[in-house]
Amino acid sequence: MTAIRQDAWSEEDDLILAEVTLRHIREGSTQLAAFEEVGEKIGRTAAACGFRWNSFVRKKYEAAIGIAKAQRQKRNQHKKQAAPAFASVASGIGTVLPEPGGRSEGIVEELSVDAVIRFLRQWKGSYQEMTRHVRQLEKELGDKQDELDRLRSLNEELSRQVNDTATDYRVVNDDYKALIQIMDRARKLAFLTEEEEESKAKFKMDENGNLERIE
Repeated sequence: MTAIRQDAWSEEDDLILAEVTLRHIREGSTQLAAFEEVGEKIGRTAAACGFRWNSFVRKKYEAAIGIAKAQRQKRNQHKKQAAPAFASVASGIGTVLPEPGGRSEGIVEELSVDAVIRFLRQWKGSYQEMTRHVRQLEKELGDKQDELDRLRSLNEELSRQVNDTATDYRVVNDDYKALIQIMDRARKLAFLTEEEEESKAKFKMDENGNLERIE
């Protein structure tokens, strides 16, 4: 019986969880089946795997999940397209079964093989189209990621410039306030000096050489 782990999740555990879950999504399986498979691989419960996926890992693989769902949709479409072809082949075989050693045995076999070949060629074309579509999605995803990185870098640069501007404004504002205080003190000092000069007594010398106070 596999022991249930209680330790913290590692990057390898998260990677296994992401790979298995994305594969189940592509193949049209359920996430519960994916969690059970992961649990058996890494020794955890399916509930723990589900909680880890929904709370943390899923957010890192949103784009990959979208691609996996698109692949699943293409897979379902191919199955729907394949069903009539196989039904046609089966019908042809079922309705034209020859008697053992009969002359029509070779003809029936040839017709059935041709139908299968046509189906396989059609399926190959559809698969190549799906592959091109997936590659286009991956390219668009890469372009979007590059654009997102560029916008993040631009946002960081603008934020830095705003912070620098705010800092410069605070410095200039502080300098302005200090200058105003200096000017105010200088004005008060000049006013007091004028009052002191005016309050001082003034004297003049008369014709006899005596000092006479001027009021």
